[in-house]
Amino acid sequence: MIGGFLGAGKTTALARLARHYTDAGLSVGLVTNDQAHGLVDTFALRAQGFQVGEVPGACFCCQFNELVDTLGGLSADRQPDIVLTEPVGSCTDLLATVIEPLRQLHGDRYELGPLTVLCKPEHGRRILGQQAAADDHGRSFGFSPQAAYIFRKQLEEAQLIGLHKVDKLSAPQRAELLTLLGDQFPGKQVLALSSRTGEGYPQLVAALAATPPPNPTGLAIDYDTYAQGEAELGWLNATVELTALDGQTSWDLDACLEQLAGRLRDALLQSRLEPGHVKLLVSSGSHVAIAHWVASDVPLEFSLRAAAQVPRAQLLINARVACAPEVLKEIVVQALTDWASCCQLSTTISHLEHLRPGRPVPVHRYG
Repeated sequence: MIGGFLGAGKTTALARLARHYTDAGLSVGLVTNDQAHGLVDTFALRAQGFQVGEVPGACFCCQFNELVDTLGGLSADRQPDIVLTEPVGSCTDLLATVIEPLRQLHGDRYELGPLTVLCKPEHGRRILGQQAAADDHGRSFGFSPQAAYIFRKQLEEAQLIGLHKVDKLSAPQRAELLTLLGDQFPGKQVLALSSRTGEGYPQLVAALAATPPPNPTGLAIDYDTYAQGEAELGWLNATVELTALDGQTSWDLDACLEQLAGRLRDALLQSRLEPGHVKLLVSSGSHVAIAHWVASDVPLEFSLRAAAQVPRAQLLINARVACAPEVLKEIVVQALTDWASCCQLSTTISHLEHLRPGRPVPVHRYG
């Protein structure tokens, strides 16, 4: 299980690990998880040829039986040698509510590796180093103490910590974060990782194959604070059909997606709203482009470009932002409307759900 806060790069890490195991001759299954339906991550992983199950609607701990069913479903065509799972980025207390129940109830089927948590550097320096982010006018951004509580608890319960995206850090930033992790979570193995360059992945593969350290008797966690931290985040998933307007035969996937991502980023910044992550995927046949934005003080990025002109496409939007879901919906729909007019596209929203995660109620809790 590869956990970590929203925008930590879990899906990218899963893809790199899956490719490693596949190249080694092993069959791999992946399971993604979300509070809503229509995941960019699931689409992106399937587009890379991986067998992917999805547990939507709530976190693994609240959907434990669905997780077990999904794991079993991966065996329909071919039993995987290895299954990599990605829990919701706002979820914690996974050892007691997911890992240990799997061990106790299904240990005859699964050998469990260490719970690995990726530290998101964009918010790690702020939360662990108690640094506030601000714009050019001195206006502050960030998460509430309750959401920061979840970030810390994820790292506290980790059996293995990966400081992710180190290729984007300067040498002083890297040293600072490794020191913060070592000081605040003593005794834990911490690896410096980059899914982009592969740094640290041989050590990660070795650590995942090792016997996990003994489980703690239970993470000391205040479920009221945990629930408040999750409820701070607005959740939006949307699926939009895109077609060129009359007189326009095709349009550029990359250029249009970059415009939409920029509009959304500007609108959220103008409202001083902190993103957990905003992911956009547009696809047409075999052509796929993906853009994402994970923190107020970093630029948006493309993880994949299509380099294609198409007459029609499908857009997936996954946004997790520190605001009311109604506010998030209004911002997204307005940006989408303005963008479509600018790019001369016709839009049809075939699916849209916006929500505030409910209080986590685990099916099991051992410890």
